[in-house]
Amino acid sequence: MSQITTHVLDTATGHPAAGVPVWLKDENGSPLAIAATDADGRVTDLGTEELAAGSYSLVFDTATYFQAMDVTGFFPTVTIAFTVSDAAANYHVPLLLSPFGYSVYRGS
Repeated sequence: MSQITTHVLDTATGHPAAGVPVWLKDENGSPLAIAATDADGRVTDLGTEELAAGSYSLVFDTATYFQAMDVTGFFPTVTIAFTVSDAAANYHVPLLLSPFGYSVYRGS
């Protein structure tokens, strides 16, 4: 399992958001890994087992998801910047998504 994991829940439908492309990027915006949410809306393998302390971001390609659902969304991407303060810890960053809003938090 990666040090960084995520899941996406479509709060408009109450179901996991499958097929959302997700990039993990470093503080300079360089991609470190790419994956897509599975049928349960989860990404457990972003290709990195250990990250140095520092700033990173997850970029969710929500336009691809909404197009597949035949829904017009307002936010084509959602970028979540976060800080890894403990290189030995795991970080779970869930995204609650609807066509016109989103919320994020540090999960466990």
